Amino acid sequence: MEQTLPLMLRERVRAIPAVGAQYAKDASGHFQPKTYQQFYDEIRHVAAGLLELGAKRGDHIGIISDNRQEWLVSDFAVLSIGAADVPRGCDSLEQEIAYILGFTDCTISFVENQKQITKILARREELPLLKTLISYDTVDEKTLEAVKAGGLSVCLYEELLKMGEKRHSQNPEEIDAEMNKGQGEDLATIIFTSGTTGIPKGVMLTHRNFLVQQPSFRLVFETKTGDIWLSVLPVWHVFERSIEYVIFYLGNGIAYSKPISSVLLPDFQNIRPQWMVSVPRVWESIMDWTNRNVKQQGWFWKNWFNFFVNLGIMYNYFRDLTFGLLPNFHGRIRVLDAIIGFFPWVLLCPARGLAWLLVFRRVKKRLGGRFRAGISGGGSLPVKVDLFFNAVGLRLQEGYGLTETSPIVAVRRYKAARRNTVGQVLLDTECRIVDNKGAILQPGNNGHLQVRGGQVMKGYYRKPEETAKVLFDDGWIETGDIAMMTYDNEVRITGRAKDTIVLRGGENVEPIPIELKIQESPWVAQCMVVGQDQKYLAALIVPVQEAIMGFAEENNIPIVDYDLLLQQPEINELIANDVFQLVSPQAGFKPFERIFKFRLIPKPFAVGVELTGKMELIRQKISANYSREIANLFKGK
Repeated sequence: MEQTLPLMLRERVRAIPAVGAQYAKDASGHFQPKTYQQFYDEIRHVAAGLLELGAKRGDHIGIISDNRQEWLVSDFAVLSIGAADVPRGCDSLEQEIAYILGFTDCTISFVENQKQITKILARREELPLLKTLISYDTVDEKTLEAVKAGGLSVCLYEELLKMGEKRHSQNPEEIDAEMNKGQGEDLATIIFTSGTTGIPKGVMLTHRNFLVQQPSFRLVFETKTGDIWLSVLPVWHVFERSIEYVIFYLGNGIAYSKPISSVLLPDFQNIRPQWMVSVPRVWESIMDWTNRNVKQQGWFWKNWFNFFVNLGIMYNYFRDLTFGLLPNFHGRIRVLDAIIGFFPWVLLCPARGLAWLLVFRRVKKRLGGRFRAGISGGGSLPVKVDLFFNAVGLRLQEGYGLTETSPIVAVRRYKAARRNTVGQVLLDTECRIVDNKGAILQPGNNGHLQVRGGQVMKGYYRKPEETAKVLFDDGWIETGDIAMMTYDNEVRITGRAKDTIVLRGGENVEPIPIELKIQESPWVAQCMVVGQDQKYLAALIVPVQEAIMGFAEENNIPIVDYDLLLQQPEINELIANDVFQLVSPQAGFKPFERIFKFRLIPKPFAVGVELTGKMELIRQKISANYSREIANLFKGK
C-alpha cells in the first residue's frame, strides 16, 4: 500500500496514463474526457503554483466549493506538497466559512466564485491570517476592488495553472520530490461536521485513514479498468470524497452531474455510467420518476408494471432464502432456508425472466444500459426503495460510516448483498455492540456500535476534550449509533443513541426505525416521531404532494388549496391506515412504539433548515419550528 494519496494516484497514472480519469461538460453540454496523465499533470501545475504563492508543508488550505473537476485537482495538489485542506460547500453561511478558515489558520483558500469571496469579505476581520483567494470562476472588477481594500489578493485558477506550469518547467522534479516526503500519518484534511447541534467539530483525517479502506473495495465493487462513475454529491462531504479516491484506486473515471432529475437522467443516457454513489433521497427520486413515467403510459402499463415489481420482490426473497443471502441475526439454519426457498424460486424464474424482457430492461436502458450498481450512503435507505431497485434488477449496495471513520465501516458486497443490513465490515476493521454498561453483546442484540480500525480519525482539531468523549485509548470509537450485528459480520443500524425518546412510563424508544417504517408508505415523504416525556408517541408527517393530489383527483375530493386538502378527513384517514398498519405489533413493534396521533405538514423539511447536509433530521430545529403543532398532538392527555 502506498504511503499517501498522491503516491497512490501516481502509481495509477504510470499504469494507465491514457484511461479517462475525469469527464466534465464543455460549454455545449457534452462530456469531455481528461486522461489520468492529463489529470496528474494539472495537479502538479497547481501544486507548483501553490508553492509559488508561498504555501508550504504543514499548511492548512481552504476549499470552499461544490463538486467540480477542479476540486479534486486542488485537493491532490494541496496533499502533494504536504499541506492539508479544509473543505466546505457553497451553501455554507458566511459565519461558518469564517469559523472554519479562521479556526484552522488558513492563509490560502480556493473558492468557487465571487459569491464565496463576498461571504469572506463580510467577515474579513475574523480572518487576519488569510491572505490569498484562488477563484475557479471569473471575478468582476467591483469585487476585485473590494478584495484589495480588504487586504486580500485574488488569483484566478487559470492564472495559478500558468504560474505553476512555468515553475514546473523550470524544476520538473520538485513536486514529485515533495510527494516522496509524505507519510501515511500526515494530516490530509480537516472536515467540519454539520452536526444537529452545537459548534461544528473539525475531524482530522490522515492519508492512512483513507488508504486502509481501499483494498476492501476490490471485493465490494468488482469494477473493470475504465468504468465510469456518475458523481452527484458534494465532494466536501467525506462520503463522496472517499469514494472518489477509491475510484482512482480502481482505475476508474468520474463524470460530473447534479442530483436534479432534469440534469441527472439525460446524463445517464449521455455518459452511460456503470456506477453511481448517492444518498437515499436521490435513489428515491429515480424510483418516483420511473413510477411517474409508467403512470403516464396509462392504467394498463401501470398495473402491469406494479405486478412485475411485486413479482420481482417475491423472486428476490426466495432467491436470497435459497442462496443464504438473508441476514443471519439469530442463527438461521441455512440448509432449511435453502429447502424452503428453492422450489418457489425455481417456479418464479420464468416469470421473472419475462418481467425482465417486457419491462425491467427498459428501466436499465433509461439509465444508459450499462448501469451495474448504485452505492447508497449518508443516511438510511428506505426499505421500499431497496425493494424496488432490486425487484427491477438494479443493485443497490448500501454502506455505513461516519466522518470520524473516513467514513466507510461497512458496505454490501456486489455478489453477496444482504438487504436489511449496511453490509459486511471492511477488511482490517472491527465492530462490536455494547450495552449501556459496556458489556459486549452477541449478534442479534441491539446496542451501541463501536468501531476500531485504521480509518478511525486522528481526533477533533484543537478539541482534545471532545475527542476523549468518543475515542478511547485502546482505539475504539463510539459512533453514537444503535445497531446489531449478524453472525456473518454484517451491521444493521437501528437508531441513534442521542435520538432516544424516553416516554413518561420510562420506556426507551428509538425513533428512526419507526420513521423509516412510516416512510415505506407511498403517501409519506418525510416523518419525525415525537413524544419525549409524554404518555405516547406522535408524529409530524410530510406527505408526497404529487401522490396526495393524484388521490384527491381520482376520488373527487375538492382541491382548493394544498394546506386545506391536508386537513380533509379522507386524506388523514388514508395516511392513518398506512401508519397504523406499518407500525403495529404484527409488524414487530411494541405497543408503546405505536403512533397514536400525527399532524400532516405541507412544507417539506429542507437542507440547512430542518435537515443537515447528510439529510438527517435536525430534531431540535424541527421541534422549535413546529412547537405549536407538537403541543396540540399531546393536548388533553
